[in-house]
Amino acid sequence: MFELKTVLLFLITAVAEIVGCYLPYLWLKEGKSIWLLVPAALSLALFAWLLSLHPAAAGRVYAAYGGAYIFVAILWLWAVDGIKPTAWDIAGSLVALVGMAIIMFAPRNV
Repeated sequence: MFELKTVLLFLITAVAEIVGCYLPYLWLKEGKSIWLLVPAALSLALFAWLLSLHPAAAGRVYAAYGGAYIFVAILWLWAVDGIKPTAWDIAGSLVALVGMAIIMFAPRNV
């Protein structure tokens, strides 16, 4: 159960981070409203708070989170940008998820 909660929390965290970065991108690159910075800031605050919910050491959480972020970014590429991931995109994101699992779920003598 710990593993499922960790992975789901990482996935939600990644969405919060991507939204927090995508909204300013829309303002800067697409000429959208500057008011997008308000929900972007809230989303990035949510991102930071979600990372703090993990019981593991911060450095370990940040390192492992990167794997989940890569996976969600590839899903974003497909769902939001409308670009179908290549087999290499999928393979790379799966390798990143395996790395996340090794970092977070390896046995430790603490």
